Amino acid sequence: MTTTRTTGGAAAALAVLLAGTFMASLDTAIVNVAGPAIQADTGASGSALQLIVSGYALAYAALLVTGARLGNDHGHRRLFLAGLAAFTATSLLAGLAWSTPVLIAARVGQGVGAAAMGPQVMTVVQLQYAGAARLRAMALLATVVAGGVVAGQVLGGALVDADLLGASWRPVFLVNVPAGIALLAAGPRLLPRTRLPSREGLDVAGVLLLTDLIVLVMVPLVFGHQTGWAWWTWACLGAAVPTALALGRHLRRTAHPVVDLALLRGGPFPIGLAVTTAQMVAYGGFLLTFTLHLQQGLGDSPLRAGLTFAPYAAGFAVTSLVVPSLPAAPARRLAPAGMLAAAAGYAGLGLLAGRGPWHEAPSLALLALAGAGFGAGYSQVITRSIAEVPAAHAHEASGVVNTTNMLGFALGVATPGSLFLSQAGGGGRPGGAHSATAFEAVALGCAALMVAAVALTRLLARAEGQADRRRPRRRGPRTTTRVAASAATTRAPRAGRATPSSVRAKGTRGRPTTR
Repeated sequence: MTTTRTTGGAAAALAVLLAGTFMASLDTAIVNVAGPAIQADTGASGSALQLIVSGYALAYAALLVTGARLGNDHGHRRLFLAGLAAFTATSLLAGLAWSTPVLIAARVGQGVGAAAMGPQVMTVVQLQYAGAARLRAMALLATVVAGGVVAGQVLGGALVDADLLGASWRPVFLVNVPAGIALLAAGPRLLPRTRLPSREGLDVAGVLLLTDLIVLVMVPLVFGHQTGWAWWTWACLGAAVPTALALGRHLRRTAHPVVDLALLRGGPFPIGLAVTTAQMVAYGGFLLTFTLHLQQGLGDSPLRAGLTFAPYAAGFAVTSLVVPSLPAAPARRLAPAGMLAAAAGYAGLGLLAGRGPWHEAPSLALLALAGAGFGAGYSQVITRSIAEVPAAHAHEASGVVNTTNMLGFALGVATPGSLFLSQAGGGGRPGGAHSATAFEAVALGCAALMVAAVALTRLLARAEGQADRRRPRRRGPRTTTRVAASAATTRAPRAGRATPSSVRAKGTRGRPTTR
């Protein structure tokens, strides 16, 4: 195989992986704009709407680490295509849903399919690219993940407002079907056969404990305000404490746990996860509540509400692509500056909503500022967080990063979303001054979270400096991801090239295989 053909094949495979990632990310937010139409058509309560929005993210988050492990054992291409097929089928079910429970079940099914797809993408990028090419691929992946969420706002608004064939909100799900079928046709020909074979079995107990913990925390947060914080919501939150302790004990004592705690024991990785969590909680809360305020507080149409997010999407797209391509020193300085800009944008929008009449011109400028600031910090922090992760743990890092993203987003929908619905009143259908007051409170909270992310970024820089001092001096530029000694039996692929097809693993744990 020639170099040119190999590079072209790697580019085509990356395009398929990113397209699947974009679909999964799009569905994180496309329902936000469709929410009022879904409520009007199905009679869903405010809590049911939150579950329709966040049920997808919850299932996605709960099973991402499991999806990463299954991809190692059974092949990343196989799991990606299986997840894509499930995602496409449940998108069809969601588009045809005849009741709120069916729609919720379909959304959870979409999350399960996305959890099978998502971690394979980052793992394959880790295995197929090295050096500067990996940096570019990871920055592009982070841009697609967050950009898909913002694009979902615009596309969702356009589809609902178009009311194609009188279908109202249903096309926001059905649009995935032809795209999924096209990727299923192209994937088997373009995606490489990669594995990280091991003799480890799936940590079933760890998966169950992790899933239970997520459910015990998130379900009360979603339904607490609707039920007046009934006794069972507090019982679930109370049960989450011993479940978390049991999970921690299990992960420490199990030979091959679902998540290796070594990843979280110091260094840049766990601090980067904390920064990402703060950003994603603010992101999820802002997207849902601002959409509700635009449509139900200000009376905007779905299309107008979706298009209002265009400056946010444009600002995010520019900075999330430009900042990671800059030299390391200015890129690191721009990350906290961007988060402060996002905080200013969120706070400005909140004050604009709560302190007087709504004006389009300043709101669009503030949206562009918030999006650009978020883009400057988000992808750059993720890239820095995984820089010290050994290649042998790429699959675990992929699952943990994606889980953190989705849990943060779901937590933003559940907590600021509940705060908004509680203050706005009207059974989840806010309007007028109550909506403005509720959105102001949420937006100021989102700004505070971004300020907290800036403080955590200082700790991230300190951890990176300590890692640099511990690393032995060597010639040549530093690569993005270290390759553990146990996994370095084959040479890393050159930048921009796929791993040679002749490389096969012989059962050694953590050794990448490309067939």
